[in-house]
Order: sequence, then structure tokens, then C-alpha cells
Amino acid sequence: MLIDTWRLYPIVALAALAGGSVWLERVTRADDPVIQGEQTGPDFIAHNTRVVGFGADGRQRYELLAERLEHFPADDITRLHQPRLHMRGEDNETLITARSADVSPGGEQVDLSGAVKVRRPGTAEALPLTLDSETLTVWPDANRAQTDSAVLLTRGNGRASAQGMRADNLFGTLELIGEVKTLMPPRRQGSPS
Repeated sequence: MLIDTWRLYPIVALAALAGGSVWLERVTRADDPVIQGEQTGPDFIAHNTRVVGFGADGRQRYELLAERLEHFPADDITRLHQPRLHMRGEDNETLITARSADVSPGGEQVDLSGAVKVRRPGTAEALPLTLDSETLTVWPDANRAQTDSAVLLTRGNGRASAQGMRADNLFGTLELIGEVKTLMPPRRQGSPS
């Protein structure tokens, strides 16, 4: 029994059309990085930026300056280059600098990295305080900070080093973590603590 080839024509034509459609879709498919979730670059760039945060009482609590700010839309992260975070407390001021920082969506968390330096000048009641590390996470509104990187802390002539640090009320209470080494010279009478 011989099958007429003209009866197979519609089946062959439909198969060719389906195969051509699949091939055409693959050839013309655009690799859209936003759809695939890949990060190609910032959608917003600003130079010499300044962000100011105020407390419930209307007083300025912190000021965040950066030479360059980049916003990445895929993960809603803001990257800062050469950030300087100036925090104002009730009776002290703290300056934190680094090479770069990533700010979380909403600005609750600042992850600083690269030669992080914390400086608090001395007062009549307290000696100057410095802290050096490679990373530091700061929650400006909560006045908290922490790092799992090695730290070197100096206060007056005293020095301490550790593998990490946690601070509440931004150095009001300070916990050094892992292999803590300290050098505390005797305090002179009448000197600030």
C-alpha cells in the first residue's frame, strides 16, 4: 500500500514551521540582564553627595558624605566611594571613614570596607578613641556597630587588638571578640578615663 505524498505535505509543512519558529526565537532572543537578574551597572551616579539624618527631636544625628554614589537597581544597593560618616551623640562626635561602603535599601545599614578608621576626639571626661579595621557595619539610627575583621583600638595611651568587635550606643559599650590583647599603661591621677 502506497501512501500519497500529497497527504503528508500538511504534516511536513507544520513540522517545518514549528522548527523554524523555535530556531527564530532562539536566534533573536535578547539577553536582558534585568530579566536574568544580572547586574550590569548603576542606574544612578552622583558626585560629592551629602545625606543628613535627623532624630525625632529634629536635631541632626548623622551626616554621610561621599565622593561618588552609585545606585544598583537589581538589589537596590547604594555604593559609596570614599565615604565619611559623621555621627553626633548627646555628648560626643564620631567620624568614620573608609574606601567604600554599601548602603542597604532604606539606609538602615552601612557596610564599610577598606581601611576603616573610627575617630572620636577627647573631652574633659574621656580620652580620645580610635579604631582601625578592614570592615565595619554600622546601623546609624540604632547607634550600633560590629565587625568580624581584626581591630586595633586605642584610647589615650592604651591599646587593644582583637579578631572582632560589637558596640552598642556606638562605643558606649564595647565588646572585643577573639584573641584580645591589651596594653593599659597606668593612669595618672586626675586624667580623664
